[in-house]
Amino acid sequence: MADDFLRDREKALEESFFAKQNEKLRQALREREEARVSREELARVSGVADTQILDKLLQLGIGAETWTALSVVPLIEVAWADGSVDDKERRAVLAGAEANGIVAGSPGYQVLEAWLRNRPDGRLLQTWGEYIVGLCACLDPAERHALRDEVMGRARSVAEATGGFLGLGKRISSEEEVVLGELEKAFTQ
Repeated sequence: MADDFLRDREKALEESFFAKQNEKLRQALREREEARVSREELARVSGVADTQILDKLLQLGIGAETWTALSVVPLIEVAWADGSVDDKERRAVLAGAEANGIVAGSPGYQVLEAWLRNRPDGRLLQTWGEYIVGLCACLDPAERHALRDEVMGRARSVAEATGGFLGLGKRISSEEEVVLGELEKAFTQ
């Protein structure tokens, strides 16, 4: 009888041990799958293909939603540089936002449309700049350069959406150049 009791306890101990080990394995698999999905979503909205950079951004807490906000603020600031947003700038901002995964009808799209109708508070640009400075401090020079090129390229495309006459002349206004310069500074501080 004592042998039966010990065998039952031994079996219960083994089952408990392996159940805990199986749960740890399942949890590890869930975490890997969540990381993969997050990486794919961030890659889709950012255009970044390098998994090392994507993993670093995710480690820093930058997911697809954060990336979207990060990339849209410069578009809005450039569009409002001269005090108003015309139809070409509006289309350029919305195209840039759609390239970042903001789809029509989504909450992010609605906020963006509101910002295109009414200029956001100046604190938005200040907060964006502070965030970029902090983020760049965590990136190596190549990563910082790639981030700057991506964000500034889209901002520049909004600036170039209007300006010039029949495609001739200066395509970026002096006001837009000032805003682009301010945006660029955040990447070099």
